[in-house]
Amino acid sequence: MALRSDPGGDDPGSSPPELVVEVKAIACELPSRLGLPLSRLQVPDIRAEVIGRGLVAEISGTTIWRWLAEDAIRPWSHRSWIFPRDPGFQPKAAWVLDLYARQWQGAPLGADDYVVSADEKTSIQARCRCHPTLPPARSRTLRVEHEYERGGALAYLVAWDVHRAKLYGRCEPSTGIASFKRLVAQVMGSEPYASARRVFWVVDNGSSHRGAASVRRLAEDWPRTPGAARAHLVHTPVHSSWLNQVEIYLSICQRKVLTPNDFPSLAAVRERLLAFQRRYEQSAKPFAWKFTRADLAVLMKRLAAKADRSPAA
Repeated sequence: MALRSDPGGDDPGSSPPELVVEVKAIACELPSRLGLPLSRLQVPDIRAEVIGRGLVAEISGTTIWRWLAEDAIRPWSHRSWIFPRDPGFQPKAAWVLDLYARQWQGAPLGADDYVVSADEKTSIQARCRCHPTLPPARSRTLRVEHEYERGGALAYLVAWDVHRAKLYGRCEPSTGIASFKRLVAQVMGSEPYASARRVFWVVDNGSSHRGAASVRRLAEDWPRTPGAARAHLVHTPVHSSWLNQVEIYLSICQRKVLTPNDFPSLAAVRERLLAFQRRYEQSAKPFAWKFTRADLAVLMKRLAAKADRSPAA
């Protein structure tokens, strides 16, 4: 039996509380559990489910939206997340966080020790729009033609000095071991790194610098003395690029340089990326990194507690 034939009035108190609870409960269900071939629920889907169950004879989408807004329930949105799956997550993350705090193996870094965060942005396309982009004007936002011709793609490799806020970047046809070696040579061949005692390279687990072989390769390419490597490769844990500071800069590039993607040629992509790099560096400051070893310990305890409470535990 329907609780009310038309609960869509303006007075929130005119609707039975039981109905409001039922609607919110439906909105919080996964579509698969409702037997719906959907990935996410929209207000019309919730409305159809409410009426289909016979909870009401009629209800407006505006009413449902208003009820959901009371508790900030937005079933049409989603957020991705991932649990750490690297068995060495905590020690690997701790090494990186120590370097950001200018520590290594329990000792402070010296004045001639440097920390460089490096990564690459792959497959940056040159989308040549079929019609010129129109600038903002009265009653008109920036307009970019939908159709485009592909002008090729390149990779942008970047190294960020964590404590000096210095940038080194280059554009390559693709990523790979050879491309990464050229980026390393670009940095290590310039001062103060050329005469540094140690240069720590923080990288993720991409194919250009993956595994123990990449650690040995960098040490062999840039030794200080026989048996003591000057360049040290330090990997972030798997699926933990958020620990790599250069990702912050690359996200800025995506927003300020590459979106919207409107380039007349691949050469224009290269020129704009490198020009922005020079512009950004003029006023760059070290990122105010706040996640510390202590925060990591708290995070690990919280994840352990969740694992203990899970049904599979």
